Order: sequence, then structure tokens, then C-alpha cells
Amino acid sequence: MKIRKLHHSDLDAVLALDSQTNPHPWALGHWHDSLDNHTCLVMEDGGEVIAFAISSLVIDEAELLLIAVAPWLQGQGLGRQMLQALIDNLCQRNAAQLFLEVREGNTAARALYEKLGGKVSGRRKGYYPLPGGAREDAVLYAFALNEAA
Repeated sequence: MKIRKLHHSDLDAVLALDSQTNPHPWALGHWHDSLDNHTCLVMEDGGEVIAFAISSLVIDEAELLLIAVAPWLQGQGLGRQMLQALIDNLCQRNAAQLFLEVREGNTAARALYEKLGGKVSGRRKGYYPLPGGAREDAVLYAFALNEAA
């Protein structure tokens, strides 16, 4: 498995993966904007894109915009590898902090973020829509990067 930068030629694969893992997948325009303006990494296995991570960086603050692993490969540590690769990339670019939000009920993602040093920094009430009109809170996480710098 290899982690590398996302290329325009990967867009069909990441659109398909995003639609399999995200209840509100990005439109093609979001992906083009991200390629032009954000850090976009993919993991491939045998030429197949099986995971991705996208972040924005403004001065020294980064935000995780999207991260996903192919459903049939989840639970094997690939999300940890993707997030660590993204953190390493951000550290090389002198990012001081990484922020993200996640559905309160996404216990697997929350465990991953905490394992890699993320600290709960807040909550957004009713942030995510649920079927039937209900809403779910977002839990906010912050990572301190480049602490020794």
C-alpha cells in the first residue's frame, strides 16, 4: 500500500469512495477546488484508491475536511495510517494545530482521533442531519502539532 498526493486522474475513484462512505458526498467541484487549494492524499493498493484524507491549511492552522477508508477495509488500521500521513505532511509544512469535527455517534473515528493525540475541544449541537429530520451533535477535536518547534 502506498500513500501519495491525489491526482486529477483519481477523481472518479475518490468520488465513488466518497459516495460509499459519506452520507453527504462532495460534488465534483469540491474535489477540483480541493486539488487546487488543499492537501489531498490517497492510499492505493495495486493501483486502486482505497482511502483518502483532505485538509486545509491557513498559516499554521489545519482543518481535516474529509477522511475515508473503503468500507470493506475498515477496521484494519488504514484510517490511522492515512491520518498519520496527513499529520506528518502538515508538520512538514509547519502546521501548529489540526482541527476537525466528527459525528458524536462515530465511535470508531473518535477512538482513532484520541489514539493519535486529539483532544475534545468542544461540541456543536445538532450539527449533522439524521434521517427523519433529527440532528446529531458534532464533537470537535484539536491536535497540537510541532510542539517541539
